[in-house]
Amino acid sequence: MMNDFYCDQVLSGKTQVKKVFETENVLAYYHANPYWPVHIVAIPKKHISSLITLEESENDLLLELFEVIKKAANKVTEENGACRVLTNLGDYQDSKHLHWHIVFGEKLR
Repeated sequence: MMNDFYCDQVLSGKTQVKKVFETENVLAYYHANPYWPVHIVAIPKKHISSLITLEESENDLLLELFEVIKKAANKVTEENGACRVLTNLGDYQDSKHLHWHIVFGEKLR
């Protein structure tokens, strides 16, 4: 069974989130259980399991995703002076849905 919090909970509406930016194909929102003081997650609304499984036909979606990541990173940097943008792959990726973290501050846990 696939572990996909984003499809199962966020995109289904089972878990309510505070949206930061949204397009037709991408959602960025404040993490419901943050690991950093500022923690935004950006996801495609279409299920893509990870960065390394992206198909060439999904390049336009990737560009749209990066535009949203760029806006979120700019917002966090303007408000806090800095941010980190990161993703995880393989065993480091808990939820098997492509997602990026836009974060600021020292890790909370």
